[in-house]
Amino acid sequence: MPLVLNYHGYGSNALDQMKYGDFRPLADRDGFLVVHPMGLIEYGNRHWNVAGWIPGSRTDDVAFTDKLITAIAQQYTIDASRVYATGMSNGGFMSFLLACQLSSKIAAIASVTGSMTHQTYLTCNPQHAMPVMQIHGTADEVVPYAGAIWTRGIDTVIQYWVDKNQCTASAAKRTLSDINTSDGSTVTHIRHADCGSNVAVEHYKVLGGGHTWPGAGKGYKNTNYDIDASAEIWRFFSQYDINGRRP
Repeated sequence: MPLVLNYHGYGSNALDQMKYGDFRPLADRDGFLVVHPMGLIEYGNRHWNVAGWIPGSRTDDVAFTDKLITAIAQQYTIDASRVYATGMSNGGFMSFLLACQLSSKIAAIASVTGSMTHQTYLTCNPQHAMPVMQIHGTADEVVPYAGAIWTRGIDTVIQYWVDKNQCTASAAKRTLSDINTSDGSTVTHIRHADCGSNVAVEHYKVLGGGHTWPGAGKGYKNTNYDIDASAEIWRFFSQYDINGRRP
């Protein structure tokens, strides 16, 4: 079976992410494993050490993930060519770090409200064309869409992967239907295709969306309900193995 690693945000935990960024119905329907790693505590909060996010953290979460995948493969029959990483916020940063530093085991990644730290951006070295999906709200007050002193802006991150994957076609843009007119946000889908190994770079730009997982349970402020982030991520992942687009 394919394996999806789903990383929680800063200060959150594996159980909360399992419920919040929920892939369980999709996993049951389509037959893949979903695993929710748990970060260690630093300064009183669980975190992923993504180079620059948690100053002073000595946790090697890339090595942890490497060993975790090996341990899962020893207990379950997984398709080693179809291991994917996604996550919320700090977990999205972790997904990008894995794309840069553990690409030998990661086939594709998706970040929700995460980005790349400057350190990750400047030292990134993927070993194959990497399918990348980014879902991010323009009103995100935690990980600003335009970037900050500690993080790259989302447009810069998207352009990095467009260049890295040698995408040649102009981006295809479409405005999605405003299904839920009361959520205060709309979604533009931007897709870069004609990339190396026939991969793509996709971006769901949530206009007016906040630091949330689109489609998550009711009651989360500034959450968009025009898309289901989990469903879109799995649709994206299911197209690829570690060699690029699947036949």
